[in-house]
Amino acid sequence: MTASHPTPPATDPDWWRSAVVYQVYVRSFADSNADGVGDLQGIRERLPYLRDLGVDALWLTPFYTSPMVDGGYDVADYRDVDPMFGTLTDFDNMITDAHALGLRIIVDLVPNHTSDAHPWFQAALVAGPDSPERERYLFADGRGTAGEEPPNDWESIFGGPAWTRVADGQWYLHLFDPAQPDLNWRHPEVRAEFEDVLRFWLDRGVDGFRIDVAHGMIKEEGLPNVGFSTMTTGQRQVELLGKGRLPYFDQDEVHDIYRSWRPILDSYPGGRMAVAEAWAETPQRLARYIGPDELHQAFSFDFLDATWSADSFRKVIDTALAESTIVGAPTTWVLSNHDKKRHVTRYGDGEVGLRRARAATLLMLSLPGCAYVYQGEELGLPEVLDLPDELRQDPSFLRTGESRDGCRVPIPWSGQLAPYGFGPEGSELSWLPAPATWAALSVAAQTGVPGSTLELYRTVLGIRRTHPALALGDGGITWQDTDPGVLAFSRATDDVELTCVVNLTGAPARVSGYGAPIAASAPLTDEGDGHLLPIDAAVWFERRLAG
Repeated sequence: MTASHPTPPATDPDWWRSAVVYQVYVRSFADSNADGVGDLQGIRERLPYLRDLGVDALWLTPFYTSPMVDGGYDVADYRDVDPMFGTLTDFDNMITDAHALGLRIIVDLVPNHTSDAHPWFQAALVAGPDSPERERYLFADGRGTAGEEPPNDWESIFGGPAWTRVADGQWYLHLFDPAQPDLNWRHPEVRAEFEDVLRFWLDRGVDGFRIDVAHGMIKEEGLPNVGFSTMTTGQRQVELLGKGRLPYFDQDEVHDIYRSWRPILDSYPGGRMAVAEAWAETPQRLARYIGPDELHQAFSFDFLDATWSADSFRKVIDTALAESTIVGAPTTWVLSNHDKKRHVTRYGDGEVGLRRARAATLLMLSLPGCAYVYQGEELGLPEVLDLPDELRQDPSFLRTGESRDGCRVPIPWSGQLAPYGFGPEGSELSWLPAPATWAALSVAAQTGVPGSTLELYRTVLGIRRTHPALALGDGGITWQDTDPGVLAFSRATDDVELTCVVNLTGAPARVSGYGAPIAASAPLTDEGDGHLLPIDAAVWFERRLAG
């Protein structure tokens, strides 16, 4: 560790076990130079906001050199910053300031594939079949009399075949866009390259990595067919993701990679960590990514996918906590991210969706483990559903008509007119347009306003950080007996108990016996010796225990 790259802000190696991590979608967070695109300097300028919000760490989406075919998840240089976002000096300045404010930095690592602009892939195209350069990727001859058909029936996650033919007749694999060729992770040069990339960013002081497509790097030997395709059955292979086995995902050999990465992470001070974006057919297989010799966390997408019902949430929570006990690592909770429709909209949109989203926040933040918050959810932002097609940039939109752009609209900071302070004063540029309704949702419009979603987040994040029952991080929960449709669970120390109650019944619910309310997603009504909890609302109660 050099003097110019200071160590992380605290020495607790287990910080990640109970952290609240704020996901920054870099080009939609804050624009410092009025070009309409968020950047590293913009993040640096807004770090005090994030400190005051009460989060512990930031996860930054890719900011590396890239043609930006897939929002930066097509990386051309893993050791540099794309000029769109700034420079390495900007990164160093940002991480230094973040650490000074007590904030840690997690960066996105994209190891499954590179950009087709990466020097390795450009060399592979020139070198031709059977060359050492092609061995770093997954090139194969086609089927048919003249090799005119793809090598197998694999499909891209973004729709269509997962193979593209090059001029000399061979095909290359891309499980995502054709501009994202998959690497051959059985090649020693690939493994050595990414171990060096890890060290490059660890040396600059990063506190962790979010591993993109962590389940995808190893493909089954022989590249066998799945056995069905959209063209033959109408069912897309991606529909098996998280439900069944695919020959290009969740192969046992992928764990060898993470067993080689863990000693590198452990060799740096301050608790450097890694979290997997992984999909597996069972919770048991997902749990295999986590452990003292592999990764520290894996996202619990089942919580994100839970329906608005007590039964759904309870089943997901029980399953996740049981798995966390098996692997000895805390669960990682998430309600929204840059790939999913914002949960305000998923829960019904409008007032109903916002009401439920606020309640779900109290539910998530009272559970043991680590929570990830997606930028703008603290403002109650909904999905933008009416973006003009010509402005959408998600590569999957052109292939399937499905778009993730609606959750990536730049967040509103201040003012009455779009882009709401996204850039410097007077700047009117924004790479995606924000709706007129967002003026009332800006940071400035909500700051200091009792009952606003922003102030709710500030309140509950502050309590979570300091409350003895929540600051434990690990541990289980105790479910309380309730009326049908009401969820209630407690966490306690020897001295104090905190109980979270969520009303999912569709009618106000009477709650009593848990102590005094210390935070609520909607106003409670006193009723005798208890309280009336509104529809789609959650509350935290605190009760002092007899010593």
